Amino acid sequence: MQQNKWRIWDSENPIRVAISSCLLGQKVRYDGGHKHDPFLTETLGQYLEWVPVCPEVEIGLGVPRPTLRLERRDEQICLIMPNGNRDLTQTMKAFARRRVKKLAESDICGYVLKKNSPSCGMERVKVYKPEGHPAGTDRGIFAAVLLEEMPYLPVEEEGRLHDPRLRENWVTRVFAFHRLKNLWSSRWSMKDLVSFHTAHKYLLLAHSPDHYRKLGQLVAQGKSIPREELRIRYESEFMTGLKRLATPAKNVNVLHHMLGFFKKLLPDDVRMEIHGIIEDYRRGVIPLVVPITLIAHYARRLNVMYLLDQVYLYPHPKELALRSHV
Repeated sequence: MQQNKWRIWDSENPIRVAISSCLLGQKVRYDGGHKHDPFLTETLGQYLEWVPVCPEVEIGLGVPRPTLRLERRDEQICLIMPNGNRDLTQTMKAFARRRVKKLAESDICGYVLKKNSPSCGMERVKVYKPEGHPAGTDRGIFAAVLLEEMPYLPVEEEGRLHDPRLRENWVTRVFAFHRLKNLWSSRWSMKDLVSFHTAHKYLLLAHSPDHYRKLGQLVAQGKSIPREELRIRYESEFMTGLKRLATPAKNVNVLHHMLGFFKKLLPDDVRMEIHGIIEDYRRGVIPLVVPITLIAHYARRLNVMYLLDQVYLYPHPKELALRSHV
C-alpha cells in the first residue's frame, strides 16, 4: 500500500464530484425519464459523493417539458425552446455562473456531464439554424460556462467514460485534484509542495514529460515566486499535464525508470524477467496493472521507499481495476 501521506481516498471524507442528475437515475429529462449509469453510481459511487445538477430543471422548467436545442442566431449560439420560440440563453448563462460559483465553493473535484445535451453537452452538441437545418456542433450552454469558470476541473461526458483510457485518465485526475486541494487547504510550505511534487513525479512523467520538466523547474524556483502566484502556476501546469493521456510508450519509460532502482537489489535474471513483462505490456499482450503490480511487490519487499512514495503506483483505488483495461 502507498506509504506517503498523499492518500488517495479517505472514507470519512469522500471526494465530491458534480454530475448531471439524470445519470444518477433521477427522472428529470424532458420526457420524464432518466439515463442511469450503473458504473458511475455502483462502482465509482463507492468512492465519490455525487452532487447532482440539472440546469434545465433548476432554471424552472418542468418535467416533462418541451425539448430544447442549440440554434445559431446572428453568429451567436443560443438555447432555444422551439415550442413557443423561447430564448433561454441569458437565463441559462446567468444561472450557470451562480451555480458554478457555488460548486467551486463546495470543493468539487470533478464533473460528469450528459452527452449531447444542449445544456450539459461538453462537445459535439448539434446546432441548428432557426428553420431547423443543421449548423454544426458546439458545447451546451451550461457546460461552456463551467469549462470557462473552472478550466482545471476534471470534466468528462458519461459517453466518453466508456472508453477505458479516457475513464482511467479522468479518475486519475479527480483523485489528483483532490490531493492537490488538500495540499492548498493546509498551511502549506515549500517543503510540503516539494513532498507533493516528488510523490507525483512519475505520474506526471507518464502523462506529459513536458509538464514534468516545467513543474520541476517551477518548484526549484519556488522560494523566489510569490506564494499565490506559485499556487496558481503549479495547479495550472499540474492539472493540464495530467489531462494528457498516459500512452503505453510513456508508461514503459516510467516503468524502466522504476526498474533502475533495483539494479543492485535484484539478481540479473529477476530484473530481466521484469523487463520482459514490461515489453509484453508495450506490445499489448498484457495490461498495465501487471508490470505495476510486480514493481510494487518488489518495492515493498525490498523497502524501496522512493518508489513506495510514488502516487503512480496507486493513483486511484485498486478495486476499480482501471489499469486492467489499459
